[in-house]
Amino acid sequence: MPEAPFVHLHVHSEYSILDGACRIPELAARAAELEMPAVSLTDHGSLAGAVELYREAGKQGVKPIIGCEVYVADDRRAQQKGYAHLTLLAESNEGYANLIKLASAGYLEGYYYKPRVDWELLDSHSQGLIALSGCLSGRVCKALENGQTAEAEREIAQLRDIFGPTSTYLEIQDAGLDIQKRINADLASLSKATGLPLVATGDVHYLRHEDARAHEALLCIQSGDTLANPEHWRFDTDQFYFKTPAEIAQDFADYPEALARTLEIAERCSVSMELGVIRLPHYPTPDGRDAFDYLVELCEKGLHKRYGTSTPELEERLKFELKTIREMGFADYFLIVWDFIHFAKTHGIGVGPGRGSAAGSLVAFCLEITDIDPMEYDLLFERFLNPGRKSMPDIDIDFSVHGRDQVINYVAEKYGRDRVAQIITFGTMMARAAVRDAGRVLDIPYGTVDKVAKLIPEG
Repeated sequence: MPEAPFVHLHVHSEYSILDGACRIPELAARAAELEMPAVSLTDHGSLAGAVELYREAGKQGVKPIIGCEVYVADDRRAQQKGYAHLTLLAESNEGYANLIKLASAGYLEGYYYKPRVDWELLDSHSQGLIALSGCLSGRVCKALENGQTAEAEREIAQLRDIFGPTSTYLEIQDAGLDIQKRINADLASLSKATGLPLVATGDVHYLRHEDARAHEALLCIQSGDTLANPEHWRFDTDQFYFKTPAEIAQDFADYPEALARTLEIAERCSVSMELGVIRLPHYPTPDGRDAFDYLVELCEKGLHKRYGTSTPELEERLKFELKTIREMGFADYFLIVWDFIHFAKTHGIGVGPGRGSAAGSLVAFCLEITDIDPMEYDLLFERFLNPGRKSMPDIDIDFSVHGRDQVINYVAEKYGRDRVAQIITFGTMMARAAVRDAGRVLDIPYGTVDKVAKLIPEG
């Protein structure tokens, strides 16, 4: 890795919803522009931007550091407010896997206003992770702010016990706040007392200094407030941006070793992702038969069931589709989908007739994955699967809400819970909605904002 004086290890993107304002492509480009060898992403409680950072940083020749600012509670299951921030960075693929587990558990087991984890979870999933003690909202800093040095020492000891002395750092920040300067001095003293090293971070929430006002407006959207209200929520300075190495060096002139450690951590962190690789489980065929041969048998039976007698046109179409499926390596995929739809239909669970491009597949019709005859409506198979464009088939399937969980559990039990995942859909504001929100925050009369919004084309 080339020499550079600083790497940002604490950064929030737009996936820190209505709080971070860094767009990931621009973030990676800015790191490259400043000749930083690496850049991190530590969104609040979420890894939603991890893959995008990995892609975009790679395009810029910058190492991606995958992290998360987790919310820590005493008991993740307790329905009570109260949590603190902790910065975690994945040192290895094992660490990345543990971050995924922590983030998932935060939402599935610890969600109460925020996706929270606790010490029990952290202790179970600490391998391959580097812990930074956190910002002003971290437990260590909160204790120091309240003058509770002994409590801060206990929190540090707990972090060291969980993550180990070589993977625990005391995090110092300077966004121009007097309290940060005082706490940094206390952390420096604790570093000497505990032997744990200091590391400097920027707590980045927006990309450039001039973005501070826009970020303030973003916070008003989150809080339902306006910029005109003198009491609106805002950050206390305009220094939470992606600072240059020279600016950071000036902020931490008294702690040069804390700057150098950002490079040390960046060197240690190395997560690799195999993107675009299809990893399908194998369908367990009867007597261990070849998956494609079994698919052919099911399709021929299904063709007879659907049409009664075959025709040259049907035979040719089925042969073409099966040839394409074999060449693209999707025999197991079709068997898996056939399997869980068959389970649903034989257990009284309602299944939709099929929609989208999958309705153009005769194979899907013969397997009763869909109930729309593609031959009757002259539907094209190539819109669904095209040998010239290798991508996963996309079969939209609708299950009755009363049996959907049974189908998910069936698939998870049969193929392994480590091979079944729920997916997330991100809802984003379209231009019209964004303009309306911005107008409200800026106290622009509704009639004016409405006129402007309606000038923007739909979508």
